[in-house]
Amino acid sequence: MEPIRFASLDEVRDAAMRCRRCRLWEGTQGTVFGEGDPHARLMIVGEGPGQREDEQGRPFVGRAGQLLDQVLEAQGLSRQSVYITNVVKHRPPQNRTPLPDEVATCLPILRWQFYFIRPKVILLLGLSAVHALLDPQATMGRVRGQLVERSGVWMLPTYHPAAVLRNPGLRVHLEDDVALARKKLEELAAQQ
Repeated sequence: MEPIRFASLDEVRDAAMRCRRCRLWEGTQGTVFGEGDPHARLMIVGEGPGQREDEQGRPFVGRAGQLLDQVLEAQGLSRQSVYITNVVKHRPPQNRTPLPDEVATCLPILRWQFYFIRPKVILLLGLSAVHALLDPQATMGRVRGQLVERSGVWMLPTYHPAAVLRNPGLRVHLEDDVALARKKLEELAAQQ
């Protein structure tokens, strides 16, 4: 079977909106593709949509999203200046962690998002994103806050804002990692 080719991010979005390749779309209100600057240097990848995201069709709009917005703004970044998406594009039932086959089904869409957006730094929020894109055996304690270069893109694992809401002591780590991502972007811009 010949691989699917897309000519634009809009074509990728259209394909994701029609996707029924895994069971996640059942019982959801729709697809949560991603949003933000389609030429962003910083891309943020979370796990999957929650209930609020499913209802609104936008990533990170619930309490975790509000926290993420605050942390970004503290670093002089805005939701509009980055691109925010998730590993899977449909809400898993009861907000459970996406299963490996569900992640594998959605990864081609995410990779096409990378291809068209061309970020310089990708902030990986939570273990689902880390396992899907960096290391399936990683623990957050081992990889958090460490920049890893893959094919010319720097990936930075950190805690998901939902984990920070459950354990407020983790907020300092999320804040530090967003600051590190901003610093890396500045460093890369200075090298150009």
